[in-house]
Amino acid sequence: MARKASSDRTKTARVDLFGCPFDRVDLDQALARVEQYLADERGGLRHSIGVNVDQLLKMKREPEFAKIIRSCDLVTADGQPVVWWSRVVGDPLPERVASIDLMYRLLARSAEVGHPIFLLGAKADAVERAEARFRQDFPGVVIAGRRDGYFTREQEPEVTAQINDSGATLLFIAITSPKKEEFVGRNQAALKVRFALGVGGAFDIAAGITRRAPAWMQRAGLEWAWRTALEPKRIGPRVLDDLRFARYLPGDFVRHRLASGSTEPPRSDP
Repeated sequence: MARKASSDRTKTARVDLFGCPFDRVDLDQALARVEQYLADERGGLRHSIGVNVDQLLKMKREPEFAKIIRSCDLVTADGQPVVWWSRVVGDPLPERVASIDLMYRLLARSAEVGHPIFLLGAKADAVERAEARFRQDFPGVVIAGRRDGYFTREQEPEVTAQINDSGATLLFIAITSPKKEEFVGRNQAALKVRFALGVGGAFDIAAGITRRAPAWMQRAGLEWAWRTALEPKRIGPRVLDDLRFARYLPGDFVRHRLASGSTEPPRSDP
C-alpha cells in the first residue's frame, strides 16, 4: 500500500520539498511550458525561478521571499542535491533544470521564431559582452534591450518603463536572490513582458568573466566546489552557511513518509 501511495503521488504536477513547490518537469517540458506562456497574450506576466539549497535556506529565514517563490508559475530544481533529495523521499523530480540551461534553450527559440528578449542584470560591461556572445552563438536572436542590474528601488519605475518600451516578451534577470525575485514581485503588474526568468550569474558566464563547472561536476552535484574554488571569499561562507540546512532534512523526510503512508525508506522496484 505504501508503494502504491508513493506511485500515486508521482502523478501530481508539483513536488513539495521543504515547503517549496517544485514543478515535475524536465528541460523539454519546462521549455514547452514557457512556450505556452508566451502564446497566452492575456495571461499576464509569468515568473520562473530555479531553486537550489541556498534559496531553500533563504525561504526558511525570509517569509516574504518564500511567499514570492511559492507564487511563481514555474519552479525548477536548479541544483542536483534537490533532485537527489526528491528521490530519497520517494517523490522524484525528473531531472535538474538549471535556469541557465532554460535560458539557452529560449535564446535558441528566439533565434528560430523571433521572441524578443530583454537582458537585465550584472555590470554594464558584462551584460554588453553577454549580448554580443548571445548574438554570436544564436544568429537571428532578438535582443530587444539591455540594462545593468545596479539600480535603486526608486529607479524601478524607470527600469520597468525601459523594459516595456523595448517590446520584449522575455525578460532574463541576472541579479542575486532575493533582489531579482523582489523586483519582479513589486513590478509584476506593471511589467508587460509575458515571462521573466531569473538566471543568476549567467551573464558573467556568457561574458567570459566566470566559468561554469564542467558537466560531470554538475551531474555529481559538485558545482558548489567549482564555484568555491573560483570565488572562495564570496562563495565559501555561503557554502558553510548552506550546511545548516541539514537540520531540515529529518522533518521533511518524516513528512513525506507520513504522506505516503509509510515510515520505511522508499524502495526501488526490482
